[in-house]
Amino acid sequence: MSKISNVLTMLEYLSSGRKYSIQELAEKLEVSPRMVRVYKDEIEKSGIYIDTIKGPYGGYVLNQNINVPKRFITPNAINIKNKDYFNLINRAIKEKRKCFIEYYSKDEKNISRRTIHPYDLILLGNEWGVAAYCESKEEIRHFYINRIKSIDILENFYN
Repeated sequence: MSKISNVLTMLEYLSSGRKYSIQELAEKLEVSPRMVRVYKDEIEKSGIYIDTIKGPYGGYVLNQNINVPKRFITPNAINIKNKDYFNLINRAIKEKRKCFIEYYSKDEKNISRRTIHPYDLILLGNEWGVAAYCESKEEIRHFYINRIKSIDILENFYN
C-alpha cells in the first residue's frame, strides 16, 4: 500500500480507542516497526496527537475523536457529473462565501433559484452533496451537486 493509505489505515485502527503495540501495527500494515514510527510522526505533524505508552506492554493509543475517511468508499463508487461544481463549493466553504445556485427538482422539471451558505461537502447515498443554509427556506438543507444547474460564488461572506 502507499504511504497515505497506510497512514489512513493506521488512523482507522487507532480511532477505535484500543491500544496497539508498534509490532501489532507493523504486522497489520505489512511494514517495519520503524515505518510505523514514521507514520506516527507524519500524523502528529498534521495536528493529530497519538499517545505513546512506554514499557513492555506499551504501544500507541489515540485519545481524541477524529473523522477517518471510510475505506469502503472508492472513487468509482461515488457518482459526480460535475467536478467543477464540487471544487467551486469546496472553495466557497473554505472562504465562507455565499453561493447563488439554480437547482433542479427531483423530477428535473422545475428549477429553483437559491442563495445558500455552504457548510460542508457530504455523501448522500453514493452522490456528493452540500449541507448549506438556504436563505429562501431559512433552514439547513442538503443539495445534491449533480442537481445543480449553475452556481456562482458571491462576494458576500457568512458567519
